[in-house]
Parts: sequence; structure tokens; C-alpha cells
Amino acid sequence: MSEADCIFCKIVSKAAPANIAAEDERTIVFMDLFPVSDGHTLIIPKAHFPDLFSADPADLRAVIDRSRDVARALREVLSPDGIGVYQLNGAAAGQTVFHYHMHLVPRMQGDPLTLHGRSKADPARLEELATRIGEALS
Repeated sequence: MSEADCIFCKIVSKAAPANIAAEDERTIVFMDLFPVSDGHTLIIPKAHFPDLFSADPADLRAVIDRSRDVARALREVLSPDGIGVYQLNGAAAGQTVFHYHMHLVPRMQGDPLTLHGRSKADPARLEELATRIGEALS
């Protein structure tokens, strides 16, 4: 996948819509369209890197630092029993968008362990969550 074809690069450039909760100079935080659970959030670097192996170390640090803040916001907004933090590299590992990214998935006790949602989320719910998570990050 080239940068021109990358949906996440299109989100960064605002050429594609997304429910963005927050952004800074290096990262964007937005809601997964096909969530595993309510509040499934993605964090990406603004720069395009296909995977962990090619990512700039400063961008990796920015995503990690942001993930801690987002996890705290998810805990405040949704009160999950836990939060799964996932990062996949390569198709064999389950990566489907080849722009480095991290998943934060709120989990309740007894939830099945899955990495990808199957159903598109309600757009109004995604907008609501992006707003609430963004406020919690402020």
C-alpha cells in the first residue's frame, strides 16, 4: 500500500472523515469504525510507516505516550474492567491497514478476546465517544 492509497494518511490530511478525539503535532486519536467494543480507539502517527520495523523512534514514543493518556481517558469515560492495547505487524499477525497504529480496546470481564470487529459502529455513537474521550484528554 502506498501513502496515496493509505486510509490513515487520508485521515491525517483530512481527505477522509474520521471521528477524531484528539491530535497533536505527531499523532491522531480516532474511533475505530469497526470496533471490537464500545470505545475501541486507534492512535496513529501522522507520518506514514507501514509497521513497527520501519517506524521512526520519535513517532513510536509519541504513540506510546499518547496511548497511556487515551487509556486513562477511556477508563474515565467508560469504566471498563480492563483495556487491551494491541499493535499488529504484517498480514500474518492480523494487520489490515499498513500504517503503523495502536488499538486501545476497552474490555469487560467475560468479553471474548478478539482483535477486529465485524460490524460498523453507529456513527452517532462514534461521534459522542470521540467528543467525550477528547474532553477527558483535555
